[in-house]
Amino acid sequence: MSVLLLSEVQKDNFTARIDSEFFMKKYLFSDEIIANMEHYDFESVLDVKGGKRLPEGHLFVESGNIPYIRAEDIKNGFVQYENSPLISLNTHNEIKQYQTNYNDVLLTIVGNSIGDVGIVKFNLNKCNLTENAVKLVPKNSDVNSDVLFVFLLTKYGQNFIERNKVGTAQPKLSIERIRKFKFPKLNEKLQSDISEIISQSFHFNEFSKQKYTEAETLLLEHLGLKDFQVACNPVNIKSLKESFLQTGRLDAEFYQPVYEQLENFIKAHSNGFEKLGKVCHLKDTNYTPKDDQEYDYIELSNIGKSGEITGSTRALGAELPSRARRKVQTNDVMISSIEGSLQSCAIVSPQYDNALCSTGFYVLSSDVINAETLLVLFKSDLMQQILKKNCSGTILTAINKDELLNIPLPIIAPKIQTQIAEFVRQSNELRKQATQLLAQAKYSVEAEIEQSALQERERERERGL
Repeated sequence: MSVLLLSEVQKDNFTARIDSEFFMKKYLFSDEIIANMEHYDFESVLDVKGGKRLPEGHLFVESGNIPYIRAEDIKNGFVQYENSPLISLNTHNEIKQYQTNYNDVLLTIVGNSIGDVGIVKFNLNKCNLTENAVKLVPKNSDVNSDVLFVFLLTKYGQNFIERNKVGTAQPKLSIERIRKFKFPKLNEKLQSDISEIISQSFHFNEFSKQKYTEAETLLLEHLGLKDFQVACNPVNIKSLKESFLQTGRLDAEFYQPVYEQLENFIKAHSNGFEKLGKVCHLKDTNYTPKDDQEYDYIELSNIGKSGEITGSTRALGAELPSRARRKVQTNDVMISSIEGSLQSCAIVSPQYDNALCSTGFYVLSSDVINAETLLVLFKSDLMQQILKKNCSGTILTAINKDELLNIPLPIIAPKIQTQIAEFVRQSNELRKQATQLLAQAKYSVEAEIEQSALQERERERERGL
């Protein structure tokens, strides 16, 4: 509990908040530590610029080639654009003042992802930013973007963010509040060290993605899909016997020629094929968590771009949502069943053995295809198209159990599986090293702040004497 005078309540509180959460001790403590250090105010050294909602009538387009960075592309690390939706040049030109550039620090400001921080380490002449995030751009060389990025990852930066967000159903963090944040001045040696650590982390992260790409390329070459061209035929004529009476589907989307062509390709695979239900074990038994036991809970937002689990919610069984009903084990493969997030696939690492995941996932294992090959296969464009074909529904389009079990899978040669597994393991190890370096940088900044606070208390004690 915090007991404050009215003058203390009004300090740095231009929105006149009086709710108890705003005055939690950890927030007041963080503010006091940074305020007692030599520091900058964000508004004095940073341009804080919001992203832009797409103009009315403008949509993501397959023919576009300009990435539109979303909140999910900003995940407490290096901003990713490879899987971002694309917009046209015309759309970009209407909102080009929101272009993101090398070394911009991006911060999400809406929804459950508030406080996710990323730094841009790619150079694209054209790239835009969602309205659900802001970019923080130093006005001069006094501010090091790498250090700013790491500071926002620390508990002190996160406390600023948590304290100043408002709302419940759809939390928000206003640009006006961000401009009031404080940023500690750190010694030049530490700033240089942080930049070096971030550079190393980025190198490992890029090398990790390269290794995953090598696994994907090996799979496509084995399947003969590396230079595969889909026939551009927009018409497919089926008799009633060949369509509804066989599949129970009447929607034209289901019968697109591209799907039929890809399935026929799998069935002609030199090493054979089999239905998923024959080569994979589907773990679909519901597990009821115990009210007084803690669990790690994995949901769609916890799945990374390269098939890794990026985090979880730790909570008592009584506090978990009703969809937390799948128990997973090491080396299980989690496949999203929701059409809009079919790319959200991951291998369960030992860290999450016996964790729970959302019923929005299918959980698979196989004695025929190893976990790494299953992951790369399901994330490939081949299987993504086939999964998309088999989705059904209106409000929430998803793939049901029977459709999943009947999907044809190519049988991958054991030697190729072993090579794919090695590439994926190397990718995971490199990504782990990148993550450890980020943690090292964050620890170094927190340690410097706490050392400064300790020195300030010593000076106060001496002045008191």
